[in-house]
Amino acid sequence: MSDGTQPQERPYGNAGDVADGAGRHAVVVGGGLAGVTAALALADAGMRVTLLEGRPRLGGLAFSFQRGDLTVDNGQHVYLRCCTAYRWFLDRIEGAALAPLQDRLDVPVLDVNRPEGRRLGRLRRDALPVPLHLGRSLATYPHLSLADRVKVGRAALALKGLDLADPALDALDFGSWLAAHGQSARAVRALWDLVGVATLNAVAGDASLGLAAMVFKTGLLSDPGAADIGWAHVPLGELHDKLARKALDSAGVRTETRTRVTSISQYDNARWSVHVPGETIEADAVVLAVPQRETYDLLPAGALDAPERLLEIGTAPILNVHVVYDRKVLDAPFLAALGTPVQWVFDRTHASGLKSGQYLALSQSAAQDEIDEPVAALRERYLPELEKLLPRTRGAGVLDFFVTRERTATFAPAPGVGRLRPGARTKAPGLYLAGAWTATGWPATMESAVRSGVSAADAALRALGRPRPRHLFEFEEAA
Repeated sequence: MSDGTQPQERPYGNAGDVADGAGRHAVVVGGGLAGVTAALALADAGMRVTLLEGRPRLGGLAFSFQRGDLTVDNGQHVYLRCCTAYRWFLDRIEGAALAPLQDRLDVPVLDVNRPEGRRLGRLRRDALPVPLHLGRSLATYPHLSLADRVKVGRAALALKGLDLADPALDALDFGSWLAAHGQSARAVRALWDLVGVATLNAVAGDASLGLAAMVFKTGLLSDPGAADIGWAHVPLGELHDKLARKALDSAGVRTETRTRVTSISQYDNARWSVHVPGETIEADAVVLAVPQRETYDLLPAGALDAPERLLEIGTAPILNVHVVYDRKVLDAPFLAALGTPVQWVFDRTHASGLKSGQYLALSQSAAQDEIDEPVAALRERYLPELEKLLPRTRGAGVLDFFVTRERTATFAPAPGVGRLRPGARTKAPGLYLAGAWTATGWPATMESAVRSGVSAADAALRALGRPRPRHLFEFEEAA
């Protein structure tokens, strides 16, 4: 019987606190969003935590760098209102105000390949319940025929009826499902892939139906505001490195960058040794929050039943094209494009610190065919496409043109990938996995990364008998 007292808990860590069980030590390997989240959660629960990151910065694949006077994000990252874990993370590092959400979903979609010329449409929601919140937008969406609009509505209702817990969905591809539900090639390009490529990093035919259904059901068919878009109005490094490091410091986490883990080993059936050049760190729990191939290399024998499955999880690239003009050429903060290789265009002028002109970033997902092309070839292709898309670019001077490439930006959401994604727990006591590629139920997004970090910390805290921090992100029952 309980005596009514509660285990000592601190809602957020403080380097000066001495909490019950503070002698317990956790090492988190990897300083991306998953690793930072796990480290914060463990520290907030009163544990001593060491975070080790091989790069000179935190943030993983969502980071910034300097190019002359510009502060450049390696790629454009957005999130949705339904990304509740990432929103919690922003609150935890005190960065929510720097990455605000739209008041209401509104996406301008410009088609440059219509017989009558350029045509602008919009995907936006009304203040109505699901699915009526998108009814008017789809009814007037000019990039689909009337027949396609009707069929899109029927397919959306069928999608809403799918059971995301059904493992059979993972083995099917989204493109075949769309075709079986009457979706034309035009509808797939102008709507389903417009959203799906950006969120899944794959076209419909290459994507698991399970992951695609999760994206559309959660983002567009769960709550009227679920798909409202948010993005950083400052460089990503301000959030995922600077503010994250400040939060880690305040929580008492020892953070070491430029520190690559060479191996981990278990002893005494419970304790762990984490080996880095010049030091061996002992720990009660280890969280591996690194990509799947690096995880495979570090896993001790027997930690997973079939560790080779990690190597079967494919990767998918994202290409980002950056153009600086000598004048303003785009009035909207962003737009999506049809009838052109250009997918999404974002105005990064203010965030980059550019004082005059305009800086546009083109986010090109599922870029397998272009990821290794020379900059000169990409310049020759994309500048004319931007002239078709944005007429004011035709008289503008190009002050800078460069590209950033993430060849392994995400895991490939191919059919069957679900059975390859491991959960947070391993068979080795005290060893846990985190990363957007683990079994979160989400595609490879910032949301998935944060959820994985919370799951790994939860598993470690339960095993060690530590109380869950009161303010840690709480998973919904359906998650």
